[in-house]
Amino acid sequence: MKIAIMGAMVEEITPLLEFFGKYETIEFAKNRYYTTSYKGMDLVIAYSKIGKVNASLTASTLIEKFGAQKLLFSGVAGALNPSLKVGDLLVATKLAQHDLDITAFGHPHGYVPEGSVYVETDKALTALAQKVASAQNIKLLEGIIATGDQFICDGVKKEWIHTTFNADATEMEGASVAVVCDALNVPFCVLRAISDAADMDAGFSFDEFLVSSAKESAQFIIAMLDELSHDRN
Repeated sequence: MKIAIMGAMVEEITPLLEFFGKYETIEFAKNRYYTTSYKGMDLVIAYSKIGKVNASLTASTLIEKFGAQKLLFSGVAGALNPSLKVGDLLVATKLAQHDLDITAFGHPHGYVPEGSVYVETDKALTALAQKVASAQNIKLLEGIIATGDQFICDGVKKEWIHTTFNADATEMEGASVAVVCDALNVPFCVLRAISDAADMDAGFSFDEFLVSSAKESAQFIIAMLDELSHDRN
């Protein structure tokens, strides 16, 4: 089994590379991909750089060039749901693009003709994540994530995304990864650790919580790999 692990920023995959220790670095399409093995599984790890285009390119490369059969996305997100706090873990049930707008033609926000507003994640991987959370006595929340090419720190904009998409958190890559995986029939999971709460100034708090939240998310991804290795045996 070949599994892709993806983040947006170098901080989001650094804990993974430090954990695995030995890996091969492959440069392709102005990016770096790190291959290693773990408990009988082949892994390819990459950070895409920020934004939907970069995330789409990286996800496509992980699948088409490296042959990934499952994709796990690890990183951080800003809360929209006021019940979410810094450090909470959220696994996406579905994702939408909040900045995709052809409402002038009578379509809802986030809709693409021949597509849909939301892309659902893989239920089996979500169930596996919940199994890991239960075993570790960790509270893993499920919810909707909204993606856009904007770092959202304006309270009015946060509330609009929250109400328009019923979204619990927002970030800049997940939905584009979801579109790629859905189109190429690759099961995927998007796990986000909350780096800033809905009632905080995201621009002020993001850097402070990025590293700790990314570590928390990465540790959970490693536990998911452990569970996937058990499922193979």
